[in-house]
Parts: sequence; structure tokens; C-alpha cells
Amino acid sequence: MNVLVIGLGSMGKRRIRLLQQYVRQEGLSDHDWKIIGLDFKEERRTEAQRLFGIETYASFEKAAKEHAIDCAVISTSPLSHASIINQCLNRGLHVFTELNLTDQGYEENMALAKKQGKVLFLSSTFLYRREIRYIKEKAKDRIQGMTYRYHIGQYLPEWHPWESYREFFAGQKITNGCREIFAIELPWLLDAFGDVEAVEAVHGKLSGLDIDYDDTYQVLLKHKSGVIGTLAVDVVTPRAGREFELWGEGFYLEWRGTPDSLRLYNRDTGELKPVHLYEYVEHTEGYGRFVVENAYYEELAEYIDAVKGKKKPRHTFERDRKILSLIDRIEE
Repeated sequence: MNVLVIGLGSMGKRRIRLLQQYVRQEGLSDHDWKIIGLDFKEERRTEAQRLFGIETYASFEKAAKEHAIDCAVISTSPLSHASIINQCLNRGLHVFTELNLTDQGYEENMALAKKQGKVLFLSSTFLYRREIRYIKEKAKDRIQGMTYRYHIGQYLPEWHPWESYREFFAGQKITNGCREIFAIELPWLLDAFGDVEAVEAVHGKLSGLDIDYDDTYQVLLKHKSGVIGTLAVDVVTPRAGREFELWGEGFYLEWRGTPDSLRLYNRDTGELKPVHLYEYVEHTEGYGRFVVENAYYEELAEYIDAVKGKKKPRHTFERDRKILSLIDRIEE
């Protein structure tokens, strides 16, 4: 299987590293697998060659001419995804793509994937976090009496400290940082607690950041299941992280976004007991403690299983279109 990773920035490098890990763990040979890189920027191609020992190209045409490519992993900025997905599908490739943040090209690309009989796989990494699966399981039997409070924030200039936030896609209004946070978090919240039947939001620009969008949101969500949640999102707080609480009658759980911060309240002892879900947590230097590589790996492995016909994608473009519509309502 030959995989073309399109976009060799921070996410593209992560995907290459994890694909190489998959090859090693599955005991595959270089004859079975080949990972190829594509990026217009020469410095990124050079870096990828040095770090991973892979071949890289500046054009899709040349990469496709020299290799029989089976799959693509798209790790470029969100507004470029639609056209690249279309190009890949027209070449008969299975496609994995990072978050889109807009539904541009969804209808055409979903129809094209169906016509071509190819997998169209959309990233939603938090669906693969073990803490999330635990929260969903615990809430399942008592969901009608549950309430949650969730805050997610990080100061925008610290998202990509190696480049100006003015040049990074999260600094632009249409693909802004708050919208990206919503697109990351809402899929798992709706998966765990059900679709939303009512939403109210208060938001504004409270910082001095050089952006033309609101940087702080307070959102009230009522799920069809009866669960009520408050969601606070911002790109202002200097203390990056997540703070989640879930409670109901006789039940309380908290999570601070890291693998070792999940705690369940024990009514008999009156204590919060740690919940251990990982034997080993893979973490990459330079990222916050709440960025867990295990989930990114499991997501890619599921994409490969979907290509092989063993599994279906956990998150779909149809589902994502509903999520993006909800985000539009929140932003109004």
C-alpha cells in the first residue's frame, strides 16, 4: 500500500510518524508499504526527508507518475481540503482528511466517493480518546439526569509559536480558533449525550488580539436526551487546557484533558478516585499534556481498516455537516 501525505507541516509530520509506527507494529515490510510526502514548500520537504527518510514531491502529478498511490492523508489548511479531496477521489484514492471547518464541497465529494467506491474518512480524534469512551459509557445508563460543564481554551499566539497567528488559519475569521475548538469537541459531546435540540450562546471579542472574530464563547446546550451542558470556549486564556465536569444524582466525574486526570467520585468514601485507562501514554515533545498521540494512532489505524473493508468510519461527512451547522448557529 502506498500512502501520500499531503501537507508536511506539524500535522503532516505527525501522520507520517504514526504511519511509520503502524508499519513497524504490524510487522510490514517496505515492499508492503511506502509513505510519500507532498508539499509546495521546499523547506518542509527537506525536513520530512531528513526526519523520516521518505521521498517527497512538490507536485501531485509527479508523485502519482512515479508511484502507484492507493491512499491519501490530507494535512493541509482547512480551506484547501475540498479541492484536494476532489482531486484525490478523481484519481481513485481513498482519502483521510483533517478537520474541514466548512462544508465546502461536501455534497460533491460524498457523491464522488460513493461513485468511486472509495473511503472518505474525516478526522475526529477525540472520539478515539479512552477517557471520552469511558465518559460515554458511564453516562449511558443515567443520561436523562446528567449535566456537564466544560471549558476549553488556549491563547491563540501559543497555538503555533513557530509562526504568527495572523498567518495561521486559526487567525482567520472563516476558520477561526474558536470554530476549530467547537469542531473538535462537539462530535464527541453529541456522540456521548445525543443531538442538540436547543442552543443559546453569548460571545464577544474580549482580547486585544489582532483578529476579526469573537474570541470568547459561553454556550448553553440542551441535548435531545435531556442532558444539559454549558460549554465555554476561548482563545484568550494563558493556561491552556480542558476542564470537564459531569454530574447527576449520586454521580460525579471530572476530567482535566490529560490521561491521568480522569476521576470518579466514590460516594462511600467521599473521595475522587483516579481512573487509569492507559498502560502507556505516547506524547510528543513540544505539545501540551492534553495532546495524546495514542488517539491519533488509533484513528489512522481505523482509516487503514476502513480501506481494507474491516471497519466503517466512526465520524462521517454527513454527521460533520450537522456539526458545522450547529457551529454556525452558535456563531450567529
